[in-house]
Amino acid sequence: MSFSIKAQKRTEKLDVVRAQGMVPGVVYGPDREPTSVSVKATELQKMYNEAGESTLIDFSVEGEETVKVLIQDLQFAPVKGNIVHVDFRQIQMGIEMEATVELEFVGVAPAVKEMGGTLSTTKDSLDIKCLPKDLVSSIQIDLSVLKTFDDAIHVKDLQMPAGLTSTEDADMLIAKVQAPLSEEELNAMEEGDSKTVEDIEVEEKGKKEEDEAKEGDKKE
Repeated sequence: MSFSIKAQKRTEKLDVVRAQGMVPGVVYGPDREPTSVSVKATELQKMYNEAGESTLIDFSVEGEETVKVLIQDLQFAPVKGNIVHVDFRQIQMGIEMEATVELEFVGVAPAVKEMGGTLSTTKDSLDIKCLPKDLVSSIQIDLSVLKTFDDAIHVKDLQMPAGLTSTEDADMLIAKVQAPLSEEELNAMEEGDSKTVEDIEVEEKGKKEEDEAKEGDKKE
């Protein structure tokens, strides 16, 4: 699916632009001077909802040829949540680029469905590099490989789309299933106990060692 948006060169003040139902922004790139622009708020919001920030967009501004851009940055209103500013980055086709791609978790982890664990994810996007023609809007991660609480998905385990290379640490954890809390851990949480899970585990280990020592004394 292709996306496109038309912009106007901007000379008015920001509040004037927004009052006209437009979003002020800037377009820049390695082979162009930064240019102040404005785009229709409704068109930008719709496109962002569908394309996200890792999809190439056909961008045209009055008096210039259509170029490929990425939505590099968005600013949102703190209360209403609407877009109040946008940065477009022009992309040079044929030259390797860096981008951030959304991670899409698919399937169900057996360790969640069958063992009652809780899925824990550490990232929702991944920094990559590729040629513009190979850029994808998302990278799918199959959760069905998480069959036990020992299984984990790291960056190095991802099935990267053709042409994409991750620029992040290969050993970085992406997803893992945490085992259910024990009855003692749940009770501690309900009672507002300040002990951590690690504290309880240490206590349990100490108690076990103490019991083993007592059993040894009885035998002697």
